[in-house]
Amino acid sequence: MIVTLHQPHLLPWLGYLERMLHADLFIVLDHVQFERRGYQNRTRILCDGEARWFTVPVVQRSREERILEKCIDNAASGNDRWWGPKHYKTLCYAYREAGHFDRYAPRLRDILETPQARLLDLNLLALEFLRDAFDIRTPLAMSSEIGAGGRKSELLLNLCREVGATVFLGGLGGSRHYLDVEAFERAGIEVRWQNFRHPEYEQRGAACFCAGLSSIDMLANCGPRSRDALRNAGFASSDSARAASAELCAA
Repeated sequence: MIVTLHQPHLLPWLGYLERMLHADLFIVLDHVQFERRGYQNRTRILCDGEARWFTVPVVQRSREERILEKCIDNAASGNDRWWGPKHYKTLCYAYREAGHFDRYAPRLRDILETPQARLLDLNLLALEFLRDAFDIRTPLAMSSEIGAGGRKSELLLNLCREVGATVFLGGLGGSRHYLDVEAFERAGIEVRWQNFRHPEYEQRGAACFCAGLSSIDMLANCGPRSRDALRNAGFASSDSARAASAELCAA
């Protein structure tokens, strides 16, 4: 069983979904520390030809808060006006010329204009929208419900053990630098690395292609064709994880 995992992101980019697509189980890392200035409460959209941040305001309490504890600041706009309708209008403006945005607008409006107390609940609703739009059926599990302990590589290994993984599919980010591949191999779990090639497509209003945006960008510009484009965007590398790690460190 191929298992991959990641923190819940707000309307994540295509690479996030592509890795989920290639797994038999995706674990949502909801019990780890919230990262300020990360992608858990923000994403990037194309607006007036530029990549701009699309951010959900959150309540700042302690730096030790876990993601599942993080609350949305629904009073951020003041005067009894909250951020949701304004953010939806921002999306409508940003993708007003995209040929397929109207197809997805009603669902996005429901997600953004329905108040949620926790950031996690908003992110999961947004993720389900993207999973439906891209026809991704990979089951989800919450790390907080699995109950594994440890930090960094040890935590990932313990989560994989608890769910019966035979293969761990690592992403493009930090885990490549700290994952203890040999510990996984000793546990009988093969490590593979995602090999994602970002698809290029016509972006309305962009002078040149801008990669790494929210997956909404592809949906708005490509519509139902996005499903096949995502499936052709990459593959799980069958190369040795140890060799890949060595190449990365040598670069």
